[in-house]
Amino acid sequence: MKKISLIIIILAMIVISGRSQEKSKWISLFNGKDLTGWTVHGKATWSVQDGVLVGIGGMGHIYTDAICSDFELKGTFRISSDAGSKSNSGVYFRANPPADNIDGFPRGYEAQICHNQDAYTGWLWKPGTPTGKASELLTKDGEWFNYRIKMVGNHIQFWINDKPVMSYDDTEYKSGHFAIQGHNPGMKIEAKDLYYKNLDK
Repeated sequence: MKKISLIIIILAMIVISGRSQEKSKWISLFNGKDLTGWTVHGKATWSVQDGVLVGIGGMGHIYTDAICSDFELKGTFRISSDAGSKSNSGVYFRANPPADNIDGFPRGYEAQICHNQDAYTGWLWKPGTPTGKASELLTKDGEWFNYRIKMVGNHIQFWINDKPVMSYDDTEYKSGHFAIQGHNPGMKIEAKDLYYKNLDK
């Protein structure tokens, strides 16, 4: 009887350990070859160039098929623009296309990518509204940087190049996609090495 109980305990521990490892596993969002697993809305044009996801051509968003509530996301990003154009982008999470206009701004949270305004890269935005302040601007146009985003429950955290820059609590959006924004004509957003951990219970 003791042997049976011990076996049951060991099996339970293996199952729990397996689930824990699965939750901690980084899952790729981008295969580096094409737009499999992504859906485009809006005017921006998206392509894959030399293993990099590239968005140009104006306002629009590209959504992952992946949906979750609690997560950790990481990726490498770069924005640039033609002379006379301003670069502006962002990484959305718990985001969904608006029901009345799927090409409109996602309803969800945005980790800002922009170096030419006060609410710059590292700020948390909600649709049209700067919400959580970044501690400092660590990036600039034409340079790659690493973004890490984590949200569990109502707690949101951002890191840029492994440095914490933003922490905020909010309860409005519960679940949704990840998305990347193209904003102005004449600018380009590039992304690569996109991974997430699903931390949903």
